[in-house]
Amino acid sequence: MEIIRTIDWMKQASRAAREQGRSVGFVPTMGALHEGHLSLVRAAVAECSPVVASIFVNPAQFGPSEDFAKYPRQLEKDTAVLEAAGVDFVFVPDAAEIYPQGFRTYVNVEGLGDRLEGKSRPGHFRGVATVVLKLLEIVQPAAAFFGRKDAQQARILRQMARDLNLDAEIKVLPIVREPDGLAMSSRNSYLNAEDRRAATSLSRGLAAAAAKIHAGERNSDTIVQAARTVMQSEPRVRVDYVELVNEESFEPVVVLGESSLLLIAALVGDSAAKPVRLIDNMLITRDAGGKFLVTL
Repeated sequence: MEIIRTIDWMKQASRAAREQGRSVGFVPTMGALHEGHLSLVRAAVAECSPVVASIFVNPAQFGPSEDFAKYPRQLEKDTAVLEAAGVDFVFVPDAAEIYPQGFRTYVNVEGLGDRLEGKSRPGHFRGVATVVLKLLEIVQPAAAFFGRKDAQQARILRQMARDLNLDAEIKVLPIVREPDGLAMSSRNSYLNAEDRRAATSLSRGLAAAAAKIHAGERNSDTIVQAARTVMQSEPRVRVDYVELVNEESFEPVVVLGESSLLLIAALVGDSAAKPVRLIDNMLITRDAGGKFLVTL
């Protein structure tokens, strides 16, 4: 496995692979890798060769009061894990390499990034779309692999790829969960034992909403309230949003439709300290027979 730190070097390595007729796979990460990341790596290794993973804590997607400075960084451990998983190249640029002096160009995907996460974290999706576009241009992969836990991000990136005629296929893979249901996240490492237990209220809330759907409920307010009630029962959890939206438009759903997402975000931990912001979601689809299927 080769560790690459400059854009020119990364471009050369990727170009050489493509000239050999090989299909480059790409897994962008911010490091602090967990099984969710590795599920993306395994999918990339199964479909593509060579596979490139990036590790870059992107300053452009963090707000001024967010956790950029303390975001977990464990490069030596992460590169060892990626090598064991079959990654061929790890792209590890520094911030000045991605955002050189005088950098002025940013990407906005209108109409999808100003609600939910975009409302709670102004500028976040501009930073995400900008860095992902840069990374896709540098690596030039046939396919790039993302997780559904960040469902709004994935939808925005698919729109960006479509609108800008990018060659890379944006692949979105299922959420990977801990045995107790908590969606895997690098930020889970911030949680102490008490907060870790409280954080399971997010997945338990989704499960309560899923139970309502399986029982025949179709009204979005009732479905949303089922999840919210579970989360609000935890004194260490402060709900940011719980919303049922159309999977494609991300507009609110009044009555359960063909394909929807129930999206949740919450702050977990002592409000007097710095609580941990976590997100989760579940996908609701409809089969050929009209039955609603829920995927957590």
